Formats: sequence, structure tokens, C-alpha cells
Amino acid sequence: MLKKFDQETSEGILFTDQYQLVMAQLYFKHGLHNTKVQFDHFFRDYPDYGSHKAGYCINAGLEWFVDWMMNSRFRKKDIEFMQTHKTQNGDNLFHPDFLNWLLSSADYSNLSIKAVPEGRVVHPHTPLTVVTGTLALSQIIETPLLNQLNFQTLIATKASRIKETAKGQPLIDFGVRRAQDRGANAAARAALIGGADFSSNVGISYVLGYPPKGTHAHSMVQVFLALGGTEEDAFNSFADLYPDDCILLVDTIDTLGSGIPNAIKVFEKLKKKGHKPIGIRLDSGDLAYLSILSARMLDKAGFEDVKIVLSNELDEMNIWQIITQITVEAPKYNVDPDKLIKRLIYGVGTKLITSAGDPALGGVYKLVGMEVNGTWKPAIKISESNAKIPNPGNKNLWRLYDRNHKATADLLTLEDDEMSAGNLNSKHAENIVLHHSWDHTKTRILQKSDCKEIELLHVDIMKEGKIVYDFPSIEEIRKKRNDDLEKLDPGVKRLINPHLYHVSISQKLWELKQELIKKIKG
Repeated sequence: MLKKFDQETSEGILFTDQYQLVMAQLYFKHGLHNTKVQFDHFFRDYPDYGSHKAGYCINAGLEWFVDWMMNSRFRKKDIEFMQTHKTQNGDNLFHPDFLNWLLSSADYSNLSIKAVPEGRVVHPHTPLTVVTGTLALSQIIETPLLNQLNFQTLIATKASRIKETAKGQPLIDFGVRRAQDRGANAAARAALIGGADFSSNVGISYVLGYPPKGTHAHSMVQVFLALGGTEEDAFNSFADLYPDDCILLVDTIDTLGSGIPNAIKVFEKLKKKGHKPIGIRLDSGDLAYLSILSARMLDKAGFEDVKIVLSNELDEMNIWQIITQITVEAPKYNVDPDKLIKRLIYGVGTKLITSAGDPALGGVYKLVGMEVNGTWKPAIKISESNAKIPNPGNKNLWRLYDRNHKATADLLTLEDDEMSAGNLNSKHAENIVLHHSWDHTKTRILQKSDCKEIELLHVDIMKEGKIVYDFPSIEEIRKKRNDDLEKLDPGVKRLINPHLYHVSISQKLWELKQELIKKIKG
């Protein structure tokens, strides 16, 4: 008999790392568990896919993470599991008083969160999520926060780059079969945020309010062949059942020799019955070349509006290559390359859903401040690499726009820095000094006349356990993504060797950071 999988325990509040619980008990024993602290979640580098690298990321995952928080608390069963954990000497690792506290008092109701909303373009070293609350619970939440937010941001970024490369043509997530287990659901949501128009994943599509999309497999044609029929028989059967949603996979036998000719015969029958065929799908071979020849055959038969769906290991680089090849070669076959590119639909699977090339976002969660004897103190972590030293203290994150309404820099300031639209437009406002986060030789002076708009990126999501934010729909999130990308310099969006977007810190924050580094180093 199969043992029933206890999903509630494995994916509930114990969905964390062991060292989080061990540290929480230490804080409890020292009376520090209720000390007020602040942690920043940020990533240090854009995804690097080897042959190319991202120049921006798309923030995602926040709503699902907050939903998980609101439904996670220590149950009696969780405590019973923790009671079974023994030390090397056979003693209980977790003490009864700590476990009693977890059961009676430890939930996320005292945490506050401010964050960059989903769908926004984001950059390294800027806090995407800021958690304020009691030390023990702020510590325990680190693992699920990083797990959920890093992953969806990673996939949304990949989807955005693919959508941009595809010149806005329809993009469908075909990746559920190749995804990492149930991560397919989170990935499908992130793909929709990042730029995918639809997903083949049925369940999550319905949950999110999108009709799932798909065609048929090679096996359907193989079944009819095995029964003594033909490829045309298979196509006819599919068209009879789905006359208004007919997309035929044409490369099971011979794409140009049988697949396209048989599809055209079926499309002609549909047309006579008053139905409009939707398209064909190409899943193997030289997709650019086959697209050109398929388009020529379809056009000659009077099916200029039939779409061509491309699939098979696609990503932004493959799509870029396909479009480039079509642009060069299509005219040789008397096919208009622009019209052909505009009739393409991309089904993107493995390389999107797994973020092939860079399968993890290096997001981190660092303590940046805590209350000591009733006074708020900034905190800092020292590293041998200056790039790994986080920015301390309570901070605000601003986006600065130039006279052309393009984003020119993201700026971190201390909470008490004077930085606002009003201050910027004041007659007495000074030019803005932008410090590199760790390199003292790199400073930029932004003239007041060159900065036409300033935007505060963080919004309040939760205050002491209560949600104070109206989570937008996926469509609203996508609109914001499109907005941000429109305001991003084309060089930053480039597939290969993107321009470096400026992420800076203010003079006050620079001085505080240097002061703390010197103090710790003695």
C-alpha cells in the first residue's frame, strides 16, 4: 500500500530550512525572539545564460507568497514532528518551552512587508521585499520567501526576454511536462506575468482565468496509422471534432511532402463547411526554412491567414535566429518576411519553464537593522567581496526618469533622506549624487534638469499581519510590465551584452555604510 503523502506538513510552516528553526530556538533562549528586526530580500546578479545575459528582471511571486504566509501556522502535528528530533546524544533537539511558544504564539501576524509590486522591472542590489517584525519569525520565513519569490522572478524574466525577442507575437507556455514537479504551476503563473499569453497547463490556467491552449501530439497521427489509416484520416478526425479550433501538427511523417498537403486538403473541407482553420504546428527540423516553405504552400492554396505555430526547444536565442533567417531567406521564395513573422506563434517549453542556462536566481535575505535597548540600529554583514556587502538600515527605493521619460537609475536612500518629487522640483533642490554601491571611484552627478520624474517603488503589502494591498490581476500586472519595459533603454533590453542599468545609493547611505564597515573592522 502506498503511504499517503502529507502535503499539509511538507508545504506548511515547516517548509523551511532546519537552521532557521535552530536559530529561532537560540533567539528564544536568549530572550531575543521578539526583538524587532528588518530583513531585505534582493538579488546580486541578473540571470546569465552563458551565451547571453539579462539586463533586467521582472518581479513576480508576491501574491502567492503572501497567500502562503496567511495560511501557515504551527499545528500540533508540526510540533509532534519536531519533538522526534534528537541530538547526537539522544536528547531532544527542540526544548518543550520553545515548542510550546511556537504552538501558542508563533505565527506571521506580527510581520510587516513592503515590496516592489509584481510585474515591475527590477535590478540587482535593490530590496524587492522588506520584512519587518520579530526576529524569530522573520528568520523562519527566509526560506519560503526566497524559494517562492526567486523562482517566479526567474521565470517571469525569461518569459519577458522571449516575448520581447518574438516581437510581441503570441507566446504559449508548453512547459508543464518538463518542469520541476509542481513547480510547473508557479512557473506557468510567472510566465504569464512575464509575457506568455497562454499556457498548456490546464489546471493553473483555469485558476488564473485563462483558457488553456494546445494542439495535438504526434501520437494521434500514429494511432490512425497503426489502425491502417492515413495522416489525412487523422487530420480529418481532428477537424471534424474541432472545426473552429483546428491546428494540425504536420511533421509526423514528412512536413512538406505529406503534412502540409494533407492539412490543406482538410482546411479546404473546413472552408467549404463555413469554418475557418486556425493553423499548423511545426515541431522539428529547420523551423525557419519550414515556416517559409509552409507559408508559400498555404498562401498558394488561399490560406494566407492560417497561423504557423513553432515549438521544439525554443528560447529567446532560437527565436531571434528564426526571425533573422526568415528576414534573409523568405524573399528568395517570394514570401514576404514581415507578413510571415506576424503570423508566427511560439510554443515555448523546456527552456522557459526551467530557465535553461541559469536555473536559479541568486536572491538573498539579509539582516539590515534591529532594535537594541529601545533604539533602532542599522546592521551590516562584512564580506571579502565588497559586492556582497549589503546596504544597511531602513531604506527607500526610488526610480529616476530622464527628460525622455526613460528610467535612468534606481536609487537607494535612507528613510530620512530628503528625496521626493516635491524636493526634486524645489528651487533649492540640489543635483543628485549617485554613488556606486561599493566602488568609491564610481560616482555620477545627475543634474536636476535631467531628472523629470521620481517614483517610489516600494508599496505596503502587510502591516502587522494584515494585508493592506489590493493585489492586481495578471492582466494589470502585465500592463505594468509593458509600461516599465517601454521606459527602459533599448540597450538594457538587448539580448547579448546589454547596457548596464545604474543602481546607486545616496550620499547619506554611502557614509553610513562606510562608517559601519570601519567600525566592524576596527
